Amino acid sequence: MGSGSSPCASCKLLRRRCAKDCIFAPYFPSDDPHKFAIVHKVFGASNVSKMLQELPVHQRGDTVSSLVYEANARARDPVYGCVGAISYLQNQVAQLQMQLAMAQAEMLCIQMQAQEQSNHHHHQSINQLQLHQAPLLLLDQTADIEDGDDKSTSSFYLQNHQLLNFAAATSNINANNNNVIYDSFKKESLYGYDMVS
Repeated sequence: MGSGSSPCASCKLLRRRCAKDCIFAPYFPSDDPHKFAIVHKVFGASNVSKMLQELPVHQRGDTVSSLVYEANARARDPVYGCVGAISYLQNQVAQLQMQLAMAQAEMLCIQMQAQEQSNHHHHQSINQLQLHQAPLLLLDQTADIEDGDDKSTSSFYLQNHQLLNFAAATSNINANNNNVIYDSFKKESLYGYDMVS
């Protein structure tokens, strides 16, 4: 018999003696008569018995759970049964996937906008930095040009000063030579050797 001396729910419902090797006893206990009642109403006790006998022992528990679920679904919805529940769940999954895709697309748009704003601010910072550096670059270039002009001017003045000094020295040498020649002429004139006509 099922558990102890009480018959299983199937034998109790069918009003028969529950044998020790009753195939229903492990899956339909006597304290849950509604479980077998709904399965028997939808599938029939003989069909359930044949199905369980054809399956290995380790698969019979899952099979009974599926039969109970399908029988309850058929009782709630005689037209569609568990197919209606499966379709409802599939629709929910499709809606959730659509909402997830929309959320991901919105997140992507927000990230792209944030990236564009960051790039815009970066370009503005670079432009402002270039605008601030432009006068400094012009001053540096002007200073370089002025430094170059000063060097050129200094070189020009130095060269001219050297030329002037050379000219002055040459003039002094010529003047001294003229004085020497003139003094010699005077001396010759004084001593009677006047060489000048």
